[in-house]
Amino acid sequence: MKEILKTVIKDWQGTFPRAEVWERNLQVPLDSQKIISLIGPRRCGKTYYLYQLINQLSARGPNAKFIYLNFEDERLTLTSAQLYLILEAYSELYPENYGQELYLFFDEIQEIDGWEKFVRRMYDTVTKNIFLTGSSAKMLGKEIATSLRGRNLVYHLFPLSFEEYCRFQNLDVRDVHSTHARAVLKSQFEKYIRQGGYPETVGMDAELAQRTLQSYFDVMLFRDIIERHEISNPIVLKTFLKKILNNISQPLSVNKFYNELKSQGLQTSKNAIYEYLDHAADCFLLFLLDAYEPSTAKQQMKGNKAYAVDTGLVNAITFRYSEDKGRLLENIVYLHLAREERAVCYLKNKYECDFVVSENATITQALQVCLTLQNEATRQREIRGLLHAAERFDLPEAHIITLDEEDEIATDGKRILVRPAWKWMLNRH
Repeated sequence: MKEILKTVIKDWQGTFPRAEVWERNLQVPLDSQKIISLIGPRRCGKTYYLYQLINQLSARGPNAKFIYLNFEDERLTLTSAQLYLILEAYSELYPENYGQELYLFFDEIQEIDGWEKFVRRMYDTVTKNIFLTGSSAKMLGKEIATSLRGRNLVYHLFPLSFEEYCRFQNLDVRDVHSTHARAVLKSQFEKYIRQGGYPETVGMDAELAQRTLQSYFDVMLFRDIIERHEISNPIVLKTFLKKILNNISQPLSVNKFYNELKSQGLQTSKNAIYEYLDHAADCFLLFLLDAYEPSTAKQQMKGNKAYAVDTGLVNAITFRYSEDKGRLLENIVYLHLAREERAVCYLKNKYECDFVVSENATITQALQVCLTLQNEATRQREIRGLLHAAERFDLPEAHIITLDEEDEIATDGKRILVRPAWKWMLNRH
């Protein structure tokens, strides 16, 4: 195994810096003296983000040394007891680097059971410069936090934001006013809703992109859920997940899903459905949004809403783009807030507000998402729900995010800003 490690390490050493790396908006420190854990769904760009960091490191000159390993490499059939061979292999390859500053980049580290103790030992005895990626939210679990004992900083990476999506196509997002620039950005945003933000699919033919996204779903389903959690009834699981993706942005009812599955002759239990939801959230296929309630008990009674990690993935699995466009828009707004690490809930009492955002346990922002306000009944419903939230939390203004409408509404002493989603996401308010 040591010889295999030498080959893998040596193969990667000569590939940096890498010219094909597009920089992402996420900023993580190179010299924090903390273990940096980067987590997110498969294929969202975590590996290339490590390449980005190694490029930055390489630009400093020859003194900074690094080891990069991707533990999904089929040659690396390591157990946790063999991880010590990594440093031995590197030291034998590069004895002249002994004592120099070393950076460790370990991609998809969760593939090795028991990796935490090895990483902790590396941190305590070899280097403080350790960067990890993983496709499981369990890297945030209390077991990991206990093992790393405050040494760990966690960052999230998701599929591309709309700004990154444009930048990957060399589009200038600074001009949102000229007729041509607005037309281009609006056209790209429609495509972004339909095809999503996975980096590999940017600029890809629509049919090929759809097949690619379907393959992503299959990997999440079989590798990240069925294999990892030893699911005994994969047909029920797959049917359930497709039902969830057909109902994104809607309040979840486990009873409803249970009865629907039962009516189709699929045997399961309510406990199994709760476990499926947990597994789907663990691999970042879904995000579960809580209702806003000061009481945890009341919050649990109101249940969750589910949002998908990518709208292109939803479209590739459900084939319902036209009829679900409003829900997809809401999903995109949620993902934008999640990328900004915002604390988000939905509000539902007498009226509903799609998102309320809190900072330091205080609600600071309220947002509704609506495809269009052209229908008067829809307009009144959205404004009513938003006003209720603004009054409850004493907010002077709130937002309605639409597909392509812009307005400012003054009512009941509140200011409601209506903004097109594409413009709001580019922070060109």
